[in-house]
Amino acid sequence: MLWRLRRRSRINCLSLAIGSIFLHLLLAFVFLSLYEEPCDPPSATGTSSPKHLANRNYTGSTLSSTDISQRQSSGFQGHVGVPTETSHGGRMAPVTEPLASSLAKLQALFDHPLYSAPMSSVHQEDRLLKVKPKLKSERSSQMWVSENQEGYDSIHWNSSGDSHPPWLRFHLAISRWQLYAQPDPNMELVMQQLASHRIVSAVQKSGGTQLKLVMSFPNYGQAMFKPMKRERDDETDYNLYYFSDFERHNAEIGAFHLDRILGYRRVPPVVGRLVDVIKDIKDITTDQKLARTFFNSPVGNVCFYGRCSYYCNTEHAVCGRPRNLEASLALMLPDLSLANRRSWRSPWRRSYSRSKLAQWETEPGYCTTIKKTAPYDKGTRLVDFIDLVILDFLMSNMDRHHYETFEEFGNNTFLLHLDNGRAFGRHSKDEPSILVPLEQCCRIRRSTWLRLRLLSRPRYRLSDVMRASLSRDPLHSVAPLLTEPHLAALDRRLKMLLEAVSRCVEEHNLEEVVYDDIGHLPDL
Repeated sequence: MLWRLRRRSRINCLSLAIGSIFLHLLLAFVFLSLYEEPCDPPSATGTSSPKHLANRNYTGSTLSSTDISQRQSSGFQGHVGVPTETSHGGRMAPVTEPLASSLAKLQALFDHPLYSAPMSSVHQEDRLLKVKPKLKSERSSQMWVSENQEGYDSIHWNSSGDSHPPWLRFHLAISRWQLYAQPDPNMELVMQQLASHRIVSAVQKSGGTQLKLVMSFPNYGQAMFKPMKRERDDETDYNLYYFSDFERHNAEIGAFHLDRILGYRRVPPVVGRLVDVIKDIKDITTDQKLARTFFNSPVGNVCFYGRCSYYCNTEHAVCGRPRNLEASLALMLPDLSLANRRSWRSPWRRSYSRSKLAQWETEPGYCTTIKKTAPYDKGTRLVDFIDLVILDFLMSNMDRHHYETFEEFGNNTFLLHLDNGRAFGRHSKDEPSILVPLEQCCRIRRSTWLRLRLLSRPRYRLSDVMRASLSRDPLHSVAPLLTEPHLAALDRRLKMLLEAVSRCVEEHNLEEVVYDDIGHLPDL
C-alpha cells in the first residue's frame, strides 16, 4: 500500500515538472515574438525636460536665421500643397504641386492686362515727396551727408536715384494713386533689406494695445516689428471677441501678399524674419523701459513684454526659442513731419461693446445716409473703402475701426491698408458682417470686380497664387505662412464676394453697381 502511494506521488511530481517546462517554453516563445516587433514611438504628450523645452522649436523646425539665408542663397525649392488628391491605400491623400508650377501661375497673373496695363506717367504734383532741386552753388554729391553715428553707414546721397538706399527710393515713388508700381524693380531690394540687413537699433513704438518695436538699419531705413504670438495653426477661440484677439505676425505678411494679388498695392512691404532676441533687441536697445522687461523663462527661453495699454505683462510675454524669435517687419512710411497722414473713422466701425450694436447693424438703409456725407458723396472714396472691405472679408479681419490717407493729397487719393495683425484668425468660419458695406451700398470698382472674377478661375485660383506668393517669404523655409485651411477659406470667401456682387446687379442695373475706372479694357 505504501509502495503504491509513493509511486503515485512520483507520477504527480513528474507531471508537474513536464507541465512547468512546457509553460516556460510557451512564455519564452511569446516574449521572443514581441521582442522582434518594432516598438511604438513615445507619446507626444510625455513629459519633457526643461532643457528640451528650452530648445524646442514650436513651429516644427529648428532652423536658425543662418539656415534660412543658406537655403535662400542655394535656391531652396520646396513643394507647396495644392488641393489635388490621389488614392493611397484606400484613402485620399493630398498631393503637392512643384513650387515652380505655382510660381508660374503667379507670374501669369501679374502678366495679365489687368495687372500689366501701362500706367500714365506720374506728374510731380502727384508725388508724395518732392526732391529739393539742387542749387548752382551746391555740389550734387553733398546734398545729404550723414553725421557719424555708431552702427550706421556713412552716406552721401545726391539727387540721383542710384545713390539712394532702397527704402528711400520706395518713399520717393509713392504717388497719389498707390504705394508702389507693378512691376517695381526696387521692391526686391526693399524686401532683401527687411529680411537680412543688420539691425542697429530697437525701441518700442508708443501707443497701441500690443507690443510693437521700431527697428533701424545701417542705411537709416526703419521697419515696424511685430513678434510671433500665435502658432500658424492656432485658430481664434470662438468665445473670444474680435477686439480681444492677439495680433499675428503671419497675418501682417499675408495681408501684404493678398493686397498685391488683388492689385491694390496699398499695404507697405512686409517680410518675415527670424531675429535673435538678445543680439537684435536686448543688447542694442536704448529704450530703458523696454530693457527692464527682459527675463529668462523657467525653461531657459529669453522673454520680454515691453510697456503698452493691455497686453504688455509677464502673462503675455514674447519669448524666443531659446533666443530665436519669428516676427514680421514692415517698412515704415515717411515720417509724419515729411508726409502727414489723416486718420478717418470707419463709417462701418463696430461698437467694440459686448452688448451694444452699431448703427449700421440695425439700419438696412444706412449706406444711403453715408452716400450723402463727405467725403463719400463724391469722388472715389466709397469704392476705395469697398476695396478695403473686400480685403478684410477675404482675410476675416473684423478690427477695422479707422483707416488713413496722406494729407498731402486731400480726399482724392487711395486708402492706406495698415494694421492687419488680427486677420487670418479663423478659417473654419466666415464673417458675413464684414461684407455689409458692399451689400448695403452695392458699389464696386470695375477693376476690382474683374480681378475677383479672374482669381476665381482655375488658371489663376486665388489660393494657388497666394500660396506661391507666400513661398517667397524667408519664413516659408521654416513653415508655410498660412495653413491650407486658410488658403481654402480664401477661395470660399471669394465665391461669396462674387455672389454678393451678382445679387447687387440683379437688384440694380450694372452701371449703378460698377464704377468704371478702366474703360479701355474689355470684360473678361
